[in-house]
Amino acid sequence: MWSDKESKIDFLNFNETAESIKDLITEKELMPISIGVFGDWGAGKSTILELTKASLESDEQEYIQVHFDAWTFQGYDDAKAALLETIASTLVKKAADDKNLSAKAKEFAGRIDKIRLMGLLMDGGAALAGIPTMGGIQKIMGLFSGGDDGELDVDDVKGAVDGAKDVAKKNKGLIKDNKSFSPPKEIKEFRKAYSDLLKEFDKPLIVYVDNLDRCSPFNAISTLEAIRLFLFLPNTAFVIAADEDMIRLAVPEYHKGASQRHQTDYLDKLIQIPVHVPRPGVLEIRAYLMMLTAQDHGVTDAQLETIRCALEESLRLSWKQPQITVDELLQDHEIEKHSELRSKFVVAEQLAPLLAESTNINGNPRIVKRLLNQVKMRKKTAHRRGMQLDEKTITKLVIFERCLGTQATNKLYELIDKENGYPKVLADLENSEVEFDEINLPEEWKLDLAFIDKWSKLPPMFTEMDLTAAAYLSRESIPMGAVNSVMSGAAQKLVEELMKQKVRVSGVNSTAITTTPKEEYMSVMDGLIENFKLIGDWTERPTGIYGAVLLAKQDDKCSLSLLTFLKSLPRQRWLNPILKELEGTK
Repeated sequence: MWSDKESKIDFLNFNETAESIKDLITEKELMPISIGVFGDWGAGKSTILELTKASLESDEQEYIQVHFDAWTFQGYDDAKAALLETIASTLVKKAADDKNLSAKAKEFAGRIDKIRLMGLLMDGGAALAGIPTMGGIQKIMGLFSGGDDGELDVDDVKGAVDGAKDVAKKNKGLIKDNKSFSPPKEIKEFRKAYSDLLKEFDKPLIVYVDNLDRCSPFNAISTLEAIRLFLFLPNTAFVIAADEDMIRLAVPEYHKGASQRHQTDYLDKLIQIPVHVPRPGVLEIRAYLMMLTAQDHGVTDAQLETIRCALEESLRLSWKQPQITVDELLQDHEIEKHSELRSKFVVAEQLAPLLAESTNINGNPRIVKRLLNQVKMRKKTAHRRGMQLDEKTITKLVIFERCLGTQATNKLYELIDKENGYPKVLADLENSEVEFDEINLPEEWKLDLAFIDKWSKLPPMFTEMDLTAAAYLSRESIPMGAVNSVMSGAAQKLVEELMKQKVRVSGVNSTAITTTPKEEYMSVMDGLIENFKLIGDWTERPTGIYGAVLLAKQDDKCSLSLLTFLKSLPRQRWLNPILKELEGTK
């Protein structure tokens, strides 16, 4: 099994991206700097942060590096304070051996409580007092950045401070002396204490902020607002990993009344330099599968590093020369069960085009890894039950499930049962003498004809194989969450929201669909259909059906999958216009 955590080993030639980020950080003229590492769920953002951190650790210049996992602090009472305290605690530890420096670090850390208090007033209290978020928080947090010129503008926050005083009056005891409480002064002193401290350290501070897109909209934006406190301060770099679209979607939930323009500009103003995670292609997924396979095979660390370097070099030179072959990759290696590993590498080569090009996987590293883990789980289950199933057979069926969805998969298993383990359609697909266009494919399989054609040629061949046991194993595994296990949090959230939709049109859900990676659409539709299967009475239109239709309009495969399911239901009057609508978008 492979861990879902970010990797400190480069399996996808992400070192190039990490080195580019390092180049930006080490360019002294660019400091202070904020860098955004943008990519979809599972694209490899966290891995790039880890690789960047490792690269800086080997640099001649010494850096103070702070890793902040925003998701870890999801339930924290004040997201801004969590980030500030993480930075402060790191500086206190780094200064422990220097008495003078330690005192300054502790003095800086002691200012966090006052900043926390201001955050409480403006985030929680302001709402209670009826202070507009865009007027209150924006003004006081705008003070954090010090304006474009780095100077504090007290007049700009007058309204925010007055609002804070109103809240304080309603919350006696929160601030003992209202007169002595001055947000502009506290923020200015906080920034000065930080700048002086960094000057004493004489080392750049690099803060890595990860998993923002896993947080609630409020906590995600609240964390970004805290970052603004450090903007324009010397010797500081922030490297922020996030799904760009998810963050933009979160802006109006935090800043009530935010215009469309504000949503668009928010990250652009906070992030100076955006870096987009490259989407892995066939060659990258080939290398990724080989690295995962070698790791699982149990090669030594030295052998794994040699293989990794060879693959990385091959990827870097792919623009001018062919990829390194399997035999070239394994030559001069005395690996246990060498021929077995070679065979697995060959399978990896065959799998790579399907995993990279399928619209339901799209080369997403996390989805690929979770698919392989599904294979491992099923293989272990098969072994416990005494089923003589090899890994290649299980892998081929798992890929079918992911790429074509549960409707098509159920049809496959139905045919296996009906034809005693030997479906004629699979034999026809594998027969080179039968034209593809002449094969009578089930309607559910017509979601992606190109995939079916490529998949059928993937070893092993099923023509003379009894698939009864394989179908039974897979069918038993699907209710255990085979689909949901490779679904992102955003996709699972989308299922929940679409199932709540009662009206035909929903702007919120339309936006949520467009900001969800397209490779997740079929998994979302499968999730919706699985929920619909629990409905016993279809005489009335169920909640969520319009949500499913909304998704179907965005994707032909989803449309066909939903249409196939709805046609299997008892015909109802409310259903007829929906069927006509879907048939028109099929």
